[in-house]
Amino acid sequence: MPNYDYTSTEKKWQQYWKENGSFIAEKDSTKPKFYVLDMFPYPSGAGLHVGHPLGYIATDVIARYKRVKGFNVLHPMGFDSFGLPAEQYAIKTGIHPSETTKINTKRYQEQMEMLGLYHDPEAVLRTSDPAYYHWTQWIFIRLFEHWYDKQHEKARPIQNLVEVFEVEGNASILAATDQKEVFTSEQWNGYSPAEKNEILMNYRLAYNAYATVNWCPALGTVLANDEVKDGRSERGNYPVERRQMRQWMLRITAYADRLLSGLEGLDWTDSMKAMQTNWIGRSEGASIRYEVAGHPGEEIEVFTTRPDTLFGNTFMVLAPEHPLVEKIATNSQKKDLDAYIEWATNRSERDRIADTDKTGVWTGAYALHPITNEKLPIWISDYVIITYGTGAIMAVPAHDQRDWEFAHKFELPIKEVISGGNISEEAYSSKDGIMVNSGELDGLKASEAIGKIIQALESKGIGKGEVTYRQRDVIWSRQRYWGEPTPIVYKDDVASAIPDSGLPLELPHLEVYKPSETGEPPLARAGDSFRFTEDGSERDLNTMPGAAGSSWYFFRYFDTQNDTAFADPERIKYWMPVDMYVGGTEHAVGHLLFARFWTKFLYDLGYSSVDEPFNKLVNQGMIQGISAFVTRLPKNSAQVFVKDEAGVWEGIQLDEKERQIAVSQELLKDYPGSDPQHNTDIHLPIEYVKNHGGEGASYLDEASMKKLIGWEKEIADVVFVCAGGYYLGGVFHSFENGKSDQFQLRSEVEKMSKSKYNVVNPDDIIRDYGTDTFRLFEMFLGPLEDSKVWNTQQINGVARFIRKTYDLFIGRDGEPLVTEDQPTPEELKALHIAIRQTEEGIERLAFNTCIPAFMTLTNTLSKMNCSKRAILEPFLVIMSPFAPHLAEELWQRLGHTTSILEAAFPQWEKKYLAEDEIKYPVQINGKVRAQLMVSSEASKDEVEAAALADERVQQFLDGKTPRKVIVVPGRIVNLVV
Repeated sequence: MPNYDYTSTEKKWQQYWKENGSFIAEKDSTKPKFYVLDMFPYPSGAGLHVGHPLGYIATDVIARYKRVKGFNVLHPMGFDSFGLPAEQYAIKTGIHPSETTKINTKRYQEQMEMLGLYHDPEAVLRTSDPAYYHWTQWIFIRLFEHWYDKQHEKARPIQNLVEVFEVEGNASILAATDQKEVFTSEQWNGYSPAEKNEILMNYRLAYNAYATVNWCPALGTVLANDEVKDGRSERGNYPVERRQMRQWMLRITAYADRLLSGLEGLDWTDSMKAMQTNWIGRSEGASIRYEVAGHPGEEIEVFTTRPDTLFGNTFMVLAPEHPLVEKIATNSQKKDLDAYIEWATNRSERDRIADTDKTGVWTGAYALHPITNEKLPIWISDYVIITYGTGAIMAVPAHDQRDWEFAHKFELPIKEVISGGNISEEAYSSKDGIMVNSGELDGLKASEAIGKIIQALESKGIGKGEVTYRQRDVIWSRQRYWGEPTPIVYKDDVASAIPDSGLPLELPHLEVYKPSETGEPPLARAGDSFRFTEDGSERDLNTMPGAAGSSWYFFRYFDTQNDTAFADPERIKYWMPVDMYVGGTEHAVGHLLFARFWTKFLYDLGYSSVDEPFNKLVNQGMIQGISAFVTRLPKNSAQVFVKDEAGVWEGIQLDEKERQIAVSQELLKDYPGSDPQHNTDIHLPIEYVKNHGGEGASYLDEASMKKLIGWEKEIADVVFVCAGGYYLGGVFHSFENGKSDQFQLRSEVEKMSKSKYNVVNPDDIIRDYGTDTFRLFEMFLGPLEDSKVWNTQQINGVARFIRKTYDLFIGRDGEPLVTEDQPTPEELKALHIAIRQTEEGIERLAFNTCIPAFMTLTNTLSKMNCSKRAILEPFLVIMSPFAPHLAEELWQRLGHTTSILEAAFPQWEKKYLAEDEIKYPVQINGKVRAQLMVSSEASKDEVEAAALADERVQQFLDGKTPRKVIVVPGRIVNLVV
């Protein structure tokens, strides 16, 4: 019997799809559309590992399924090709980022083609392509030229705002703004262009302002919060400082309420909605102003969700970075303040929030309580974050646990104003308590007092009811080279956008990508021809973050060649929103929020027909790998082996001969991620780990050990000790107990990563088993949204199914076995069970339930010796989304001259699924006491009669007559006695 040649077959059909444009979406179609989208990848040099294709194969299955269901399907793929990784690689190697991006993208595309993915070849984009980032810059300019009108809840042109200012000033404007001062038309018209520029920055949706940023000196750029971990850069592990810098910002906070309300109608998981809701963090409360004693005109503004506790406010706390600190600090406190500020400002926000040990320094100054006029000491502490709220809090230690801990440590007063708790033990934060020590509020429930105190604050002009958000505006500047140039120029300290005719503002070619010698961004190296325009204006030298290109790319896929607009309005109307978006949860509060923000903005301007980009969001789980570790114990317990004078190997302890080199110090000192001073785990390349002497006795051979540690000379005087034994002169010796006290090898399931040496290359799996086997296996591993462990040994079952299915269609002579005979009821039943299970599985994204349906059908048909066209052809159609190469090949071998993509998905029919008998569980007072088989045609009365006549039921009834009998047809019988 001829074997199925998956290699040539898969290449044949991949070439066919490419030559025939099989995956190109129809441009003008009356069909219903289905737009399925993957979160596009950043093309790294490592290529794809077996974990990456999980989501891609899932969307491919969906695309192919919707195609045979009669939809016009758009399934594009692009590349998020700007960003820090390519730039850092360029700095290290001298290879221009455009070259590495081109090479890496080609590698990804080759692997995706090898996977047989249904990607529209006319819907491909790269964010680093000038034809694409032309429109990224265009949208940024639109943001710069608009403000947010809170009265009408939409973006409006900045020029309209200027016209109002010229006539009546800003008193009547209800805007999302940082502008605090009110001015008249006379004042506005008297301002200089630079002064007007600064005021307008307080209104623009893209604006320039000072912000506290994560500055990495080693990388020479600002990093986003998710690029910093434990105060160090995620890339390179360099120290990161908190620094005030002038940056471009996007006023995403203007859309906070719409971003919240828009979640309600989306088909997203509750957990994903909760992540965005918590990130936006809408809070209702009061804004209160405090005067600073002895500093006329200086005020501290705080926002609190608990204005009812105002009378319990006994001190104030400012963030160390708060600009007021320097103004109010007393001379006696300045030295301690400066030292504390230097320490605190370089800690990450995550660490500052999580730290339970409260630290702080008194400024020496006091604030005046807005109601009692009592003097409240002003402290600074790193548990207050400058980017949250106003960077200042009114501390109420009796009713806020963080304040309580701070007050206890620094012996500050704690005043109870809500009864019901034990403030000697902990803060009492309930709103159900009764107000005390609060003047006219006494006797009210705390929840009732909130409105009363807000009224009092507003009547005195010292505060007001307000809504705030945890979410902050987005820092949009990067001091990098490999990104979209910011399309802004400056003249006489006034910022303006370059004209649309000047787009795209292309990234100049540089040979050196580091910041300039003067500390300016890399683009300063481009010279005056780039830096200055013909009229002498100076260009902004910052680039945009990696998030820029991904904030709108879903609009471009269906109109990639348009050079007059980012997308044709009619195509936007047809294709948007995305029907299904698949990607990881790591983008929950970054990319997804930005994409929703930009879509709502474009909707306000009339460029988008929808204000939400993604109707359904699916977060695929992670395929994990098995990592191997070596655990090193402390130096004084490490063991080495040396030769004595007679050439005999001898094991000795370090403290016996100081001249010996410790294994844990020397052999692993340069290994990535190692720290020879501590007892740490080091990842090992799993392919280097070999079994010796049975279970639990793994070791490394000498050649692998040398490769692992990069050892260039012969290992003579030092021998590596590992679990199970050690090497002496290249010979492995087992420990009697099978274990080493110095080095232990173990394995653990972890995320696949090159740094963890647990990556499995899909190229190898496809070479050994074929693409369809790989695709089926990935979908078979478990539910799409669950994490699962890759184990290559388990793929053989799927490979056998592929061969068995091929043999079902093709005879020993290599010819099709198909017949035109009419199928039997049993054959039709087997087919329609599989059709229903496949359809329901795909619709529920439970792809792992579909593969068993195929396997069962193949086994059933093989046992029946069924080769009937009426059965085999529908089988191929339902299997084709999962194993498209095999399905196409067999479809052609059955005599078809067109692709199986042109077939229609078969409809399962209930009549073929009907059972002769149905099993009914019989419950008596809620417990199942019997099972009975009843004809599927039986009426409710007949089912009831059968249940009451059952011998086991009669035993439990014990002669009693049921008070109630409930028959649920086809499902269950309930008897209530």
